[in-house]
Parts: sequence; structure tokens; C-alpha cells
Amino acid sequence: MIDPFQWFADWFVHGILGLSDETRFGAALNFFVMDIPKIFFLLVVVIYIMGWLRAFVSPEQVRRYVQGRSKIAARSTAVGLGAVTPFCSCSSVPLFIGFVEAGIPLGVTFSFLIASPMINEVAVVLLAGILGWKVALLYVLAGLTVAFVGGMIMERFKPERWVEAYVWKIHMGEAKMPERDTSLYGRHVYAWGEVMDIVRRIWKWIFIGVGVGAFFYGYIPQHWVENLGDHWLAVPAAVLIGVPMYSNAIGVVPGAEAMLIKGVPLGTTLAFMMSVAALSLPELLILRKVIRWPALIRFVAILAVSFVLVGWLFNAVGPYLTVPIAP
Repeated sequence: MIDPFQWFADWFVHGILGLSDETRFGAALNFFVMDIPKIFFLLVVVIYIMGWLRAFVSPEQVRRYVQGRSKIAARSTAVGLGAVTPFCSCSSVPLFIGFVEAGIPLGVTFSFLIASPMINEVAVVLLAGILGWKVALLYVLAGLTVAFVGGMIMERFKPERWVEAYVWKIHMGEAKMPERDTSLYGRHVYAWGEVMDIVRRIWKWIFIGVGVGAFFYGYIPQHWVENLGDHWLAVPAAVLIGVPMYSNAIGVVPGAEAMLIKGVPLGTTLAFMMSVAALSLPELLILRKVIRWPALIRFVAILAVSFVLVGWLFNAVGPYLTVPIAP
């Protein structure tokens, strides 16, 4: 079956520019020209469909839905809602404050804070469309597990003592929510607004992500990856590299694609994706405004260790899995 995006890239790079994939620049440019329209096409279609079907899921509704449930049910609900709500790491932090104000256990709140930026339906569809459903499913299962267990571990430290005093005094739930138009036209307006808002906020990160992926694909020698990819230190190194990078689960997909094409093991790739999506520096800086350093350090350490364990696990089972990525 002909891939229209690959056809366009071959036509433009080979036919118009006269470049060959045998050159590093030609291979990198082909990757870039192929991935940019593919990702934006999937992005617009999926955001619009999910925005239309989701009706209106506001942070306040999420907060009210979790409030009052048993701890296990609340944690499961928080993780599930975190996976399907369109909040990035930075926009999830204000909701964190709302959870705290509502009296929801802080361990449950941390589970949501982990799941929300790391997993969302747009990223999952992009992963499935570019890397295959098997990789997408593994990423989701690993992310849900990390969010659920990570919140439980944070709860063992009794992090309430490290929440800044002013957070307890905020009353976010008292604000009256405006009425929303749930007609078909209203849903269309909302869905298209979601498309414009999300694309406006992340388009530059997609270009950066695809650019990094294209550079990796075209310029990183294959033997470098083969020599370093299977080393047990490769996973911790991938996590350390990913932590200071600022992107989201969508923007990191092109880099993951290039890594897999070059032969980077699946576990190393998944660990890198998770660290970029869930431990961005802007999120940590904002989170520091609501929790003190002892809680923040534990939060980062728990996630970093979890991502390393996930990477090692999937590197161990990776040879038994077939990932539909070919050079």
C-alpha cells in the first residue's frame, strides 16, 4: 500500500531537489518532509474528533469526578482521566492545586499529574500511526502502571507536609462555571477551537521534534547505535537526556521513530519518551511553586527510576516483539 506522505517526500526530495537518500542530508530531509505533513494531518484529525466526542471536559469537572471516591477508585479514576484529558504537564499543575483544595489524597493527585502529560489519545494515535499499535499499547500500559504505582509510592512519604501553605487556602471549586453550548454546532466550534489552540501551542515542538529525529536518522552512524544501544547504561542515559528536554508526548514521537529506525532498542526508546513527556523542566519549575524541594526531589527520583525499569524490562522482551519500523 502506497504511503502518500512517503510518496510526497520522495517526489520532493528526489524528483524536485535531486537529492539521494544515500547522502546524509538527503536521508535527513526525506525523513523531515515525510513526517511533518503526516504528524500535522493526524494531529488535526484526531484532536477534532476527540474534541467533538468528548463534549466538554473541563479541569473542574475532572476534579469533581474524582472527589469523594474511595482511594483505589479515586486513583484508578485519576489515572484514567489523566490519560484521556487534553492537559499538558504545565496545565496539569493548576488542576493539581484544585485536587489538593478538594481534599483528594495527594498520592492520587500525583497519579493524575504523572498520567496527564505522559498519555493522551492524540499521542497514542500518532504512535499507532507511525510506530504501530504494538508500540502504542506498550507505551500506554507502561505509562498507566508508572502513574498508578508512582502515586502510591509518593503517598508513602506523606507529601502533604511539603505542600506550600498558601495552596491549602485556595478555593478553586467556588468559582461558577459558565454554561456551555452542547449542540452539534457548539461541539464543532469547541473541537475546532481545540485544534487551533493545541496546534498553536505545540507546532514549534513538532518541528523541533521532527528536526531532531531527522538529524538522528540522517547523521548518526548506524554502528554507534549498534555499539551503544544494547548496553545496560543506555536506558539511564536516555532518561537523563530526556529529563531536561521540553516537549510533550506528541512532539517526542518523531524522535522515537528515528531511534527505532536506527536500531535503538524499544525499551530505551520508551524510557526516553516518558522522561521527555512527564519530567519537563517547565512542569518542575511550576510544581516547585506548590510543593517544597523534598517532595519534588522524590517525585523526580520515583519517575526516573520507574522509566529506567520500564526501559530495561522492554529491552529484555524486545527481541520477542515485532515493531513495524524499517530503515
